[in-house]
Amino acid sequence: MAGEKNAGLVLLSSSMSPFGQRCSIALAEKGLTHEYVEEDLGAKSDLLLHSNPIYKQIPVLLHGGRTIIESLIIVQYLDEAFPGTRSLLPADPYERARARFWADYVDKKVYGCASRLYMVKGQPQVLPKLEMVDILKTLEGELGGKEFFGGEQGFGFVDVALMPFATWFESFDRCWGVGVAEVAPTLAAWAAQCMERESVSKSLCSPKEVYDFIDEMRKDLGIE
Repeated sequence: MAGEKNAGLVLLSSSMSPFGQRCSIALAEKGLTHEYVEEDLGAKSDLLLHSNPIYKQIPVLLHGGRTIIESLIIVQYLDEAFPGTRSLLPADPYERARARFWADYVDKKVYGCASRLYMVKGQPQVLPKLEMVDILKTLEGELGGKEFFGGEQGFGFVDVALMPFATWFESFDRCWGVGVAEVAPTLAAWAAQCMERESVSKSLCSPKEVYDFIDEMRKDLGIE
């Protein structure tokens, strides 16, 4: 049934984008085949610029000629547009609201804080380093004793939202001395378990690729 419904799905993304990786994980979890288009963000395609004229960013999902943008919106759209596939969001309205809150937390806190760390060196790193430690502990507290953030539902919306950033964990340690295994061991174990899922392992870059990318970016910015 999914094979009939997913005709015309095209994902415009970049292999290094954690936001695009979310969409790839969601598509794989739902068993939805699609065309993948790798975007050169230094020379964005006309298709990307036409599909997302407001932000001109990836990821973009095209479905039957219609455009959906923003990664968390794309994942929610896939849940709603393909009800015959495995749901990533909980059915209960309250639990759905909680899942959306924590996915938003990932974007505002994990990505937001990491982005600030990437842009500084020396003493200015101290406050964002302390903030990142607090963020990781907060996420570990939310995970609690559950196998996945999705709880009884299993691997779900928050797991999809956070997992691409788990490949950044090694860089947190190598660049800034924030060892996730020491700060939030349950969260580190969760990440290792998620990597065993085919949908995850085939969608993500390796931690080394992420570190090399960050290192090169910082050099280009004159930070290292």
